[in-house]
Amino acid sequence: MTIYLNGQYMPIEEAKISVLDRGFIFGDGVYEVIPVYSRKAFRLAEHLRRLQHSLDGIKLANPHSDNGWTDIINELIARNAAQDQYLYLHITRGAAKRDHAFPNPPVKPTLFMMSNPLLTPPAELLHSGIACITAPDNRWLRCDIKAIALLPNVLLRQMAIDAGCAETILIRDEAFMTEGAASNIFVVKNGKLLAPPKDNLMLPGITYDVVLELAATNGIPHEVRRIAVAEVFGADELLLTSSTKEVLAITRLDGKPVGTGKPGAMFARLHALYQDFKRDVMRAA
Repeated sequence: MTIYLNGQYMPIEEAKISVLDRGFIFGDGVYEVIPVYSRKAFRLAEHLRRLQHSLDGIKLANPHSDNGWTDIINELIARNAAQDQYLYLHITRGAAKRDHAFPNPPVKPTLFMMSNPLLTPPAELLHSGIACITAPDNRWLRCDIKAIALLPNVLLRQMAIDAGCAETILIRDEAFMTEGAASNIFVVKNGKLLAPPKDNLMLPGITYDVVLELAATNGIPHEVRRIAVAEVFGADELLLTSSTKEVLAITRLDGKPVGTGKPGAMFARLHALYQDFKRDVMRAA
């Protein structure tokens, strides 16, 4: 694996950062995950826009222009073998003495990027769907920032793993759903696709945007609004989306079947549309 670190490309085994890096000490940084199809970064402009939003949220200057990032990303893709990849991009405030306040004057940020092969969900998951649990959303109030300080998400996701499930669906204030610990969640009821709003309580997913665009383009009724807890448990279908998971059906929630307990018609349609979109748009030259 060839990685990028602070202006250099190197084997991952050679990468080193300071133990005083604020990402290591404080979790003071942001990240992005960018899927690559047929060696082409998907919706790079949107990912870089989301990266800028995260950097603005933690008051860290962007170290590169969009063109600069594009050059680095394309070079990293070229240096790794897989046709389909996912890039992990990580920026911290840099290395400085341990002090909660920002370094003054500012120090050079740490820039790290790596590539891994992008693997799609196996056929058995598409056929059976996945099981999820619910848990209180006990994270902070700036979930729209893609921060590297992901311990709350890690603990929430581990709750699902410990329960033999794939994901944890998060409930805020015992009232409404926000998202998954590492995904976005859609509700289907009476043939309508329901999506939570992109506000400060959820990460604005790029795949989330694609699914809503596919719904709009193909005449699928849909609505973006707060989704009450009762609507989650009373759903005909639940769908999970992310850059690496694409679109998956959730067929069990807290040990009980969702709808019929099998992937439903909305999942089948959106999954097929997503695969067409991937073939015709994501892989387009």
